[in-house]
Amino acid sequence: MLTRRTLIVFTLVALVSLVGFAQGPGGQQAPSAKGVVIKGMAPVSNEILKVKLPRPQEVDLPNGIHLMVLEDHRFPQISLQVQIAGAGGYYDPADLVGLAGFTASMMMEGTTTRNTRQIAQEQETMASSVSLGSGLSSEVASMSVSSLAATFDKTLGLAADVLLNPTFPEEELARFKARQKASLLQVRSIPGFLAQERFGLVVYGGHPSSRTMPSPQVIDKVTREALMAFHKAHYVPDQAIVAIVGDITFADARKKIEATFGGWKKAGVTVPPVQDPGPPGAPKIYLVDRPNSVQTSLIVGTQAINRTSADYDVMQILNAVIGGGPTGRLFLNLREDKGWTYGAYSGLTTPRSRGDWSASTEIKGDVTGQAVAEILNELKRVRTEPVPEKEFTDKKRSAVASFALSLESPNGIMSNYITSRRYNLPADYWDKYPERIMAVTVDQVKAAAAKYLDPARLQIVAVGDGKKIGEGLKKFGTVEVYDTEGKIKAGF
Repeated sequence: MLTRRTLIVFTLVALVSLVGFAQGPGGQQAPSAKGVVIKGMAPVSNEILKVKLPRPQEVDLPNGIHLMVLEDHRFPQISLQVQIAGAGGYYDPADLVGLAGFTASMMMEGTTTRNTRQIAQEQETMASSVSLGSGLSSEVASMSVSSLAATFDKTLGLAADVLLNPTFPEEELARFKARQKASLLQVRSIPGFLAQERFGLVVYGGHPSSRTMPSPQVIDKVTREALMAFHKAHYVPDQAIVAIVGDITFADARKKIEATFGGWKKAGVTVPPVQDPGPPGAPKIYLVDRPNSVQTSLIVGTQAINRTSADYDVMQILNAVIGGGPTGRLFLNLREDKGWTYGAYSGLTTPRSRGDWSASTEIKGDVTGQAVAEILNELKRVRTEPVPEKEFTDKKRSAVASFALSLESPNGIMSNYITSRRYNLPADYWDKYPERIMAVTVDQVKAAAAKYLDPARLQIVAVGDGKKIGEGLKKFGTVEVYDTEGKIKAGF
């Protein structure tokens, strides 16, 4: 699982909370493992977990919708998710980056039969929720719906109205733009966001995966007509997934979806395939100069793999060894041993196109150079030394245990099958997940580290006070300096 970014929906307003989990002084501290003695007394089975997950019932409807239903009659609740391929930010016009996200957000602000207040009031009255979003680099737009079984019909009607009949009122658009501009000002004051922004540009160049936020100019440029045109062109059922989990039968779910979405006509369009980003440039240090910062936001990383890579399982274990939570090597080194940070982690981002691997931390400014050296040393260690057997086995068992816990939630199981559908994974992919993870070898992890974490590919991004940290970064290579608005500077 990603520890820093998720596949997740990335609207502009959510950016503030996204970068908020960069940790540092003044933020919530991660729990310390310092001084904890691992007794090793809990019984541990060497048997590989055997699972056969309940499978959703599936059918392709005449208008192109792929319906998936996982029945769960333990509680009188129903959740529904709609994923619309081709409606995500990946497909934004080049001169209107953010349009997909704006469209998704504005669809909640009024329909042909409801205004924004009525939409909110109906959800509150029914104890239901309906939300829409689209990430800036995502291929899909997603709608999430939840309700009690008793109010599902009404909630489904509301959701369908929002999805099919948005009007994008001018007065609500004006308010929305004002909120987004205020968010831009706030988010640009967050060092962690500035680091993510620069890292995305460094690793992906002009590829959609580099996008972190639209500009004020784009916000001003968005019109009601542009939103309506994007909705008409991209919100089509041809490759939509409707996934339902809860207290409903497959027959009833199919009947309700066909009745509610029967008027959503197939458009006969195909979703253009994604393209891999071009290779990044030579390794370099990118310093975002933020005068008077007392700490440094640091990212070290590079391009890695996509979701369907044969190395996916191996990279999951490699990432767990390096930065997998409080027992990862980076955390143990930089926090527990050195005491320089509240946390240090790594993450693997794997969309359909080639994604990235990165390590990140928020550290004291005066140890920035030392922290970079320690991160690079840890990466060298995993490239050149076999992971000790106990550490390696513990990481694999932890991955399988986390997977097993996720299966307690029917929504978690359905999420797996949506992933299978989107990426055309084998039918037994999740049943065999524990077996595949436990079959990963030390040699495979070492080879993957050598391949993907080669120092000739690594990029370093630091956000901090250039006068305090700039000289210390020079020993790692060429330093390129930017201001907090993303403009290149002559020096620090």
